[in-house]
Amino acid sequence: MTVESNFTNDLNNYPPPEYATRSVKQLLDLHGRNALVIGGTGHVGSIVVETLVELGCLVTTLDIAETNPQSNDYIQDNIPKGNVKHITCDISDEEKLRNTIKACSFESNKLDIVIHCAGYVGTSDAPGWSVPFESQSAQTFNDALNVNLTSAFIIAQETKPLLDNSTDGSLIFFSSIYALVGSDTRLYSDTGMHNPIGYGVSKSGLLQLTRHLATTMAPTTRVNAISPGGIWRDQPDKFHENYSSKTPLSRMATEEDIKGAVAYLASDLSKYVTGLNLIVDGGWTIW
Repeated sequence: MTVESNFTNDLNNYPPPEYATRSVKQLLDLHGRNALVIGGTGHVGSIVVETLVELGCLVTTLDIAETNPQSNDYIQDNIPKGNVKHITCDISDEEKLRNTIKACSFESNKLDIVIHCAGYVGTSDAPGWSVPFESQSAQTFNDALNVNLTSAFIIAQETKPLLDNSTDGSLIFFSSIYALVGSDTRLYSDTGMHNPIGYGVSKSGLLQLTRHLATTMAPTTRVNAISPGGIWRDQPDKFHENYSSKTPLSRMATEEDIKGAVAYLASDLSKYVTGLNLIVDGGWTIW
């Protein structure tokens, strides 16, 4: 029986000679590439944008917030104006999201990098969200699925033709350690914080979306996920102590800890990597 495959190589010209001669710096170089960052004005998103533009990318951000990432201090001081564009869009609205992406224009009608890092997060103050499980509402559960998972599905659909026009397509989803393990309620003891179940469920779905698309969008596009651990912000000191005590590196993450993962998966350093979930958690999930 003959099995047909979409995965074909010219074995007489393999590996392509240009890949065997590039330095690490050359593999990291993103000059001339177009990127779309969903959620590019948030805590993580702004660092993603900063990383991409530092490596030479032209970046378009899509976010419900109106703040232009061009106002980021690093970008303002070091990156030419015009290298970052911002579009305001509510990604929870399917029609608006699809129409907005269709209306975007990119150089050479292609996208090289798409990163989904928008999130309905555990610290949201929405009613029925960051409360004990029995008080969590179906509405906020569905809202989390919509923002964290359904929008990623839509974005993959709408950007696929543009990624197909690239020779270096990379699609990256931001998942979470709570896609991998259950909630440790001891972390939240005496902190006034809770871990909504909708967050972990939606982030788990992103990992299966990653695996599925890694096969169906190959060989033109690589699809990978990044799962950060808890990121230090303004959580109560008790939570910092609880979390750090469970982490081999004895601290929470910072946004800067995400930069290496983004640079790796967005660039040709990971040209033979697809379907990966890159965990950036200081070892939290190995205990």
